[in-house]
Amino acid sequence: MPDLKNKARKSHVPMPASARGVKKKAADNRTNSGKALATGARIRPVPLSRMQEEWVKTLTRIPGAGLKGKFFPGNVLGTLMHNPRTLGTFLDYWVTSKSEMGFPVREQELIILRMGFLYKCDYVWRHHVPVAREFGVTEEEIAAVRTSPLLPVFSKREAVLLKLTDEMVEQRTVRPEVWEECKGVLSKSEWIDMATIVSQYVLFALVNNSMQVQLEAPLREIPAL
Repeated sequence: MPDLKNKARKSHVPMPASARGVKKKAADNRTNSGKALATGARIRPVPLSRMQEEWVKTLTRIPGAGLKGKFFPGNVLGTLMHNPRTLGTFLDYWVTSKSEMGFPVREQELIILRMGFLYKCDYVWRHHVPVAREFGVTEEEIAAVRTSPLLPVFSKREAVLLKLTDEMVEQRTVRPEVWEECKGVLSKSEWIDMATIVSQYVLFALVNNSMQVQLEAPLREIPAL
């Protein structure tokens, strides 16, 4: 695939600065992706230099800075690039969901951290600790996400979201008594958002765990699960 910068130059359409930042990080992460196989990855990530320009632009729409730059999740994206026919559509769905769903990013990140904990997925956990911090999750709350039963440090609404995360993962449904307890907290659209975010991170957790996607070097500074 042609280099994206050359591609943009030839078409006389300048690549947005934010897209150039993601692209630069993708290039920087090629070394990490190459090291992954030697340290245990079951599938070598595709070099991120092969990312389609459309995918790069989609990734710049992710809220906040935590999944960009230093903590760009290059190894899992490089792994998913082995299926390019579906990746572009999935990335747009994932990023649009994060931007448009009814949950503010803080609530999303609490759910995602809980998913990392429940699936014992260190890759998801370490990537989302910086994002959670960026959107106001405290160190006490990050520690509490790893407790069962949950410590009472969250708001009533946040406790319900975490309870529903547990319910959907552990029960594969929402039992009638839990539905009755929680139904007044979420709107109809937020129930859809809840199933959406849990299902997305089931995918990420299973990809990372089953294919042994390796942590990028900067993530080693984030405490493990």
